[in-house]
Formats: sequence, C-alpha cells, structure tokens
Amino acid sequence: MQKIDLVKVDHSTKIGDVCGDINPNVTEDSIFLYEGEPIGFYLKDISKHSEKASKLAALANKELRSKSVPKSTMKRSSGFANSENEVLQYSTIIGSVPPKPHMRRPYPTISSVHNVKTAQTFIKAMLLLCRESEEIIKELTPNIFEKQKKLIEDNVPKEWRFGRLFTSSISNYNIPAPFHRDAGNIEGCVNVIIAKKNNATGGNTTVPDYNATMDSCDNSMLVYPAWRNVHGVTPIVPTSEGGYRNSLVFYPLKAFKNL
Repeated sequence: MQKIDLVKVDHSTKIGDVCGDINPNVTEDSIFLYEGEPIGFYLKDISKHSEKASKLAALANKELRSKSVPKSTMKRSSGFANSENEVLQYSTIIGSVPPKPHMRRPYPTISSVHNVKTAQTFIKAMLLLCRESEEIIKELTPNIFEKQKKLIEDNVPKEWRFGRLFTSSISNYNIPAPFHRDAGNIEGCVNVIIAKKNNATGGNTTVPDYNATMDSCDNSMLVYPAWRNVHGVTPIVPTSEGGYRNSLVFYPLKAFKNL
C-alpha cells in the first residue's frame, strides 16, 4: 500500500462554498501521513481486505434502497444548474442522536429507525459492517484504532456507542456536500465512509488543505478525521436511469460526554 505525505497548500476555499466537480487524484490503496504519523487511509475495494465487509455493505445498500427503511428526503442541488441532473436524494440516521434543544429535545436519544420492524435487517447489517470496518482500521492503522478506542471509552457512555469506535451512522443517497468541517465530532477520531455506486459519476471527497480528492468508486472505503479539515463532496450525476452513489458512514460525536 502506498503512503501519501499530506502537505498543506494555499487555497481560497471556505466553509459553505459549493463543491464543484473535481477529478480524484487518490485512486489506489493509500495510507495518509501527516508529519510522519498515519491519520487515515483509502481502500479502492474493501473486498480485498474483508469479503465479509463487502457483503455487508451490499446488503445494507440493498436494504436502504428498499421500502423497508425510513428515510428523510432531501432537496439539495446535485451541484448542476439544469434540472435534468437532479437526482433522488435521501438519508437515514441510526445509532445515537445528540440533544437538540432548539427542537425542544434537550436530551440524547437513539434514532427512531431502531423502532421500525422492517428496518432491522438494515440496522444489523450496518452494525456488523461497523465492526468489520473497525477490524480493518485495527489491522492497517493500529495506532488510530487504539487512540480512538480510548477516546470513545473516555468520552462516550456505553449506551451511546455504535460499535467500539463510533456513536452514530448516516447513509447518504445521492447527496453531495458543500465545503464543511465536522465540528461536532470528537477531535482525534476518524470517520468511515464506504461507497456503493452504480452508473453514476462524482461523490468524491475532496480536502483542499492537501489538494487531495479521493475516488468514491463502488466498494471503496475512506477513513479520515473529518473534524480536522474543511472538505466537500463533489456532485453526483447518474450516467443512466437509476444510477446512484450511496455512502455508508460511521462517525463519533462529542455530544454524549458527561451524560
């Protein structure tokens, strides 16, 4: 596996800027180093590292795209001006949900999706996929695994954990993202993004600080500290009817400390 030394570059990108179409320049298995220390990695095809993870991702993707799983529909632009390139967009959150005082819920809760009987196969597949992802992190970057495991143990009570390294999961179907930073995440931790993709282009995660854009190809896996840098997701455009890009994401929120 190649190693990429991340070096900061000058750029003018700001939080809230629209992420345009950017071709990936990270397309092969890579470990990301910053000042000599691994901070994440990219895998082009998770099946080469865990056949079980690959099968679980396929099952979770299938269930999400069915009527069995509740979804929040989105009306976010694909990033293109003409309506022909607009696509069906939705997301589903499982695991722990932080307090939302502005919505008159000043306490954390578990996603209501867990109460839906038809969604149980999806939830189980995602939880098992989370555990397989953790094993891949442990194998390829044991220092990241051990550091995050301790941060979770120190900051997240057991009842709010999703797997050993995370609190929550979101699945984003055909959803690009403007430039942002995951400020709600526990600093020092990583996210996992597994892509399922069929007959579509785009959906690549790009980090301007390092001029790095990771290829969101089908079955790829990105492990990256999303709290650390401004990043965006490029527009997703189907190349034929029914084309899509779905991201299966695991992340650690800091909102559950001292609960």
